[in-house]
Amino acid sequence: MSDGLAGLRAELLSTPMLAIGLTLAAFLTGSRLFVRLGRPGWCPAVLIAAMMLAATLAITGIDYDDYRAGAGWLMLLLGPATVALGVPLYQQLPRIRELWRPILYTLPPAAMLASLYSVGLAWLLGASPDVLASLAPKSVTAPIAIGITEQLGGVIPLMMGGLLITGVMATAFVGLLSRQLGIRDERILGFVLGVNGHVIGTVRAFEHGATAGAFASLGMSLTGIFSALFLPLAWRLVGL
Repeated sequence: MSDGLAGLRAELLSTPMLAIGLTLAAFLTGSRLFVRLGRPGWCPAVLIAAMMLAATLAITGIDYDDYRAGAGWLMLLLGPATVALGVPLYQQLPRIRELWRPILYTLPPAAMLASLYSVGLAWLLGASPDVLASLAPKSVTAPIAIGITEQLGGVIPLMMGGLLITGVMATAFVGLLSRQLGIRDERILGFVLGVNGHVIGTVRAFEHGATAGAFASLGMSLTGIFSALFLPLAWRLVGL
């Protein structure tokens, strides 16, 4: 019986269906729990799903490399999903044009700081070059961050972990600080969430409204473009 189960397990792992099924089941369950919990900003659905998936892999003994090989097919959907965010961006284009100067002035320092403080802290703690390279694009949306990490010589699984933590923390702290500072402008909230929290922050921004979501999409997109152009160059200049 055990040999039969082992054979079935090996057969399932040889196809992407098991990994895709586990991922979708974790996401759907996490989304339902997120709604039942009252949509807390500190615990988004993607975090719940990730924790459930990690627990499932640990309990069943499925090796992460085997899971990643199967779930890699889902990574193909990240690009189209990111491009689809251009729809609300286009719908809010007149409002965005009104604020092109503040956006132009604030985006470069915000994108640079998002990378600088994580790399700086890791360097002070004695992290290795591959860890530094994995943390540098932590505020960039995943499809672009993967390409940047490969250029810098980082580790993609480590980068993805940093990406998840960054999105969750950015969403929680932006919500907390906006209440403390009395900031209720959807344009500001959305832009900050997109620049710092990439897709997770953008999803949270859409919960505030279409305007916040559009500006989050803008912030996320521009941060990705800026980082893809300048982060590898800055990496070579400092000799990392």
